[in-house]
Amino acid sequence: MDILILGGTQFLGRHLTEAALKAGHQVTLFNRGKTNPGLFPQVEQINGDRNSDLSKLAGRRWDAAIDTCGYIPRHVRDSATALADAVEHYTFISTISVYDGDRLLPNMDESGPLSGLEDETTEEVNGATYGGLKVLCEQAAEAAMPGRVLQVRSGLIVGPHDPTDRFTYWPVRLAMGGNILAPGGPNRRVQIIDGRDQAEWIIRMAEARQAGTYNVTGPDYPLTIGDVINTSQRVTGSHATIVWASDEFLLEQNVQPFMEMPLWVPERYNAIQMVNVDRALQAGLTFRPLEQTIQDTLRWNATRAPSEREYRDGNRRGGLMQAREAELLTAWSQRSGG
Repeated sequence: MDILILGGTQFLGRHLTEAALKAGHQVTLFNRGKTNPGLFPQVEQINGDRNSDLSKLAGRRWDAAIDTCGYIPRHVRDSATALADAVEHYTFISTISVYDGDRLLPNMDESGPLSGLEDETTEEVNGATYGGLKVLCEQAAEAAMPGRVLQVRSGLIVGPHDPTDRFTYWPVRLAMGGNILAPGGPNRRVQIIDGRDQAEWIIRMAEARQAGTYNVTGPDYPLTIGDVINTSQRVTGSHATIVWASDEFLLEQNVQPFMEMPLWVPERYNAIQMVNVDRALQAGLTFRPLEQTIQDTLRWNATRAPSEREYRDGNRRGGLMQAREAELLTAWSQRSGG
């Protein structure tokens, strides 16, 4: 199968390229050539901006296209329209953030309530618009290729090569030891998916020309933040002390959910980490053990620049820096009488 990947060199895109090559497919990458430009020298790469250079794809044909980097509806509409006669199948990487967190209930399937935008013409991507823009992106892709689009509503993607540090934080921080601030309580539900598992499933779905909308996260059992922390402790041999702080305290201290405190969403909104994935499971989604993801993440993290390996300064994109964590631990101890 000939596969065109829009993106293809960063995180999920990288895993998609590797999964496609491993499955024996021919791959063409279309991207700006700015992220990991030397990666995949054996693969044809067309350098261009999807906002202005789609003409570089004209006259070519592929069996399937995978859009890893669509955030603005106009861009998705233009790329899907340009490829409508050039590919049989189009995968759009969306997000579970398309759901309206104020109305979402635990175990909601793909029919859950979607986010909206007051101004559907906006192209500013931020925390307030991200989900609503992705809803419009899904609609734009489907309008261009009716019945031929796989909509992947992805949960939090984790594992090696994650540039966000939204999962890496926990095994790295546990390995450092000491007192560690943790959010809510150990029974708070979370959902994650190793990018390699998601990529392999997407390639299988593209091979079968499977269309439709799927919640794609995991695992296939109820996972908690306590499970992630305990498993990270076992893998790293950590003897760290976990200090659980309440949602109310973290919010009062202006701790940013998910980014500054990875995997944490205040309980009233945590249904976003409890979505139903039965449809994807029935379509063959599988998961490697959490221990393997943690081990591989730590091995990859060890290859990074020294300033990126630990949370001692502000070079990490996600997670608490040690000075900030120490301040919060002191404040929580004073408040809780510990």
